[in-house]
Amino acid sequence: MINDLSQLLDGFGHILTPMNLLVALIGVTVGTAVGVLPGIGSAMTVALLLPLTYGLEPTQAFIMFAGIFYGGMYGGSTTSILLNTPGESSSVVTAIEGNKMARSGRAAQALATAAIGSFVAGLIGTLLLVLITPMMVAFAIDLGAPDYLAIMILGFVAVSAVLGSSRVRGFSALLLGLVIGLVGIDKVTGQPRLTMDLPQLADGIDVIVVAVGIFAVGETLWVAAHLRRRPTEVIPVGQPWLGRDDWRRSWKPWLRGTGLGFPFGVMPAGGAELPTFLSYALEKRLSKHPEQFGKGAIEGVAGPEAANNASAAGTLVPMLALGLPTNATAAVMLAAFQTYGIQPGPLLLTRESTLVWTLIASLFVGNLMLLLLNLPLAPAWARLLRIPRPYLYAGIVFFASMGAYAVNAQPFDLFLLLTLGLLGFAMRRFGLPVLPLIVGVILGPMAERQGRMALQLSGGDLSGLLGGPVSYVVYAIVAVILAWPLLRRFLSVRDRSRSGSTPAVPRP
Repeated sequence: MINDLSQLLDGFGHILTPMNLLVALIGVTVGTAVGVLPGIGSAMTVALLLPLTYGLEPTQAFIMFAGIFYGGMYGGSTTSILLNTPGESSSVVTAIEGNKMARSGRAAQALATAAIGSFVAGLIGTLLLVLITPMMVAFAIDLGAPDYLAIMILGFVAVSAVLGSSRVRGFSALLLGLVIGLVGIDKVTGQPRLTMDLPQLADGIDVIVVAVGIFAVGETLWVAAHLRRRPTEVIPVGQPWLGRDDWRRSWKPWLRGTGLGFPFGVMPAGGAELPTFLSYALEKRLSKHPEQFGKGAIEGVAGPEAANNASAAGTLVPMLALGLPTNATAAVMLAAFQTYGIQPGPLLLTRESTLVWTLIASLFVGNLMLLLLNLPLAPAWARLLRIPRPYLYAGIVFFASMGAYAVNAQPFDLFLLLTLGLLGFAMRRFGLPVLPLIVGVILGPMAERQGRMALQLSGGDLSGLLGGPVSYVVYAIVAVILAWPLLRRFLSVRDRSRSGSTPAVPRP
């Protein structure tokens, strides 16, 4: 431990040079900017900048990539809050309450709690990356396919049962997402599924296209359908800081979101999406103001944003220690390591200790830069809502189309974007929550892969899906969530029967 802290101090010595600080600032600025743009994520930006960094030293290149990674997490919340358009798939949950806060004149408060929560989670997550990496990696390695499958099923049930006006609509939206996630070539049998003989669908539908189509285009069509009936209103913007009540309601979700996000970032089947979904469900369950959820509850922004950024720190643990990426950005960064002839894995800390500890130190510096960059700009971002809606949403469609096209550089993706936008419009029209659909698209293929692995290991025996103690606990939680309405009804009936059977006291 003392040796690790000593090497971390050496890493700070390397990052605190003018050139490396400039590279870090460029990284976090570019990362925030691309996080703001709909459909243009940090993974795409790292991939596009990879050829341009060949002239840099490997340490400087990875300082920039780390800044883009963290900055994308920050920036993705901006359009989620202001425009109901997630810049990153992990910012989908932020749009639920953040956009409602913006529409009620609290855009600056939503941006502030997202920025401060991201800073707190990033700081704690990076400390955990330094202090307890061996323990977290051992925990992730010990989990088997049945455990991962159980955790994903918990994510499915949590978002579908908690969100929306009814469970039927929630699970209907989840089913739509699972169907979209099935599109493509089966990686085991090689058989096409739901491709309609279109070669462009052989690789499936990218989650960025789905998220941007459902949220950005769907929201644009929905607003356009009501513009003639309702005049455009200038949305008021509040103070760019948090009041005392906002601080009181935010600090616990920041810590709970951090506690959820980091372990899921470490797990190979984790990522930032699932902990943000679970954080939102947890905050809704624990909140003293559950009636505000769906109308602009600040806890619904603070918790998921903290989980998002803590997960980003956790993602670096398996990438550096095992050479195992857990999201798209980590996969591109892994390719960058290989481009420089560096192989992540157990020997990386020994062979490239200077690079690793400078990279970790740059996360602390970049996190502070992002806080100083985002808080002063919160009012500027909030003023975007004063742009007339026709011009604003025309810009959203333009950037959404550009982002969707940039994913695979195929015109066919633009037709998919429009189709998914029409689906998003229809879901809003009939009251189906869009979040379970996104969950199904993201986690459906991963759950299928883990389920198949579990069955293969058990020789096709269904008991192989149960796994060990972790899956038992998770399935118990799932059972409680599913049975909770019946239990609550039973308890309320029992309480009414008890109160009704209480004998009346005769008057003297």
